[in-house]
Amino acid sequence: MVLRLLPEGRGVDRGEMIALIRAGVPEPGGTWADLGAGTGNFTWALRALLGPRGTIYAIDRDAKAIRRQRELFAQAEPGAAILPVQADFTCPLDLPPLDGVLMANALHFVRDQAAALTQVARYLRPGGRFLLVEYDVHRAGPWVPFPLPFERFQLLAPLVGLSAPALVGTRRSPSSGITMYASVAVRPTHTTDGPARP
Repeated sequence: MVLRLLPEGRGVDRGEMIALIRAGVPEPGGTWADLGAGTGNFTWALRALLGPRGTIYAIDRDAKAIRRQRELFAQAEPGAAILPVQADFTCPLDLPPLDGVLMANALHFVRDQAAALTQVARYLRPGGRFLLVEYDVHRAGPWVPFPLPFERFQLLAPLVGLSAPALVGTRRSPSSGITMYASVAVRPTHTTDGPARP
């Protein structure tokens, strides 16, 4: 279930990725991170939406994925600055306060999603946006070992220091029939550095 950029007409294309997350990126510019960026599929979509005034830290632990990002964005038209970083996003990262964080099809590989999201909330400046793209499935499988369906994310987000999430887009995979969702939660302006207590 890994999304790959394919020639138009085959699989998920860039236009569909942009459309899926567009409502989660209300204005161009700003400093964002794409955690679990892989080879840069959704980084590319975010880059198109942020435009030349944006900066994206594209973070992935896979050295080959980081090399592919560098190749891909070296040939790209002007847009947001991409800073590829090889790191494990489940460990603390040295990042500036962020206007937004994108995680696209990465959180379903993390067993302790609450701990990962608590850290994500700390990276965001007050009012910063967390844009999540995930498969809306309940049953674990080899490609989605720790599913995070939207209704579970709705329960989890307020517990880790984020607002109640809003659904901003959906897309059904033509090959698998599985629906992906895009959702946004905001770090409230009155939040402390810790998660909300249950």
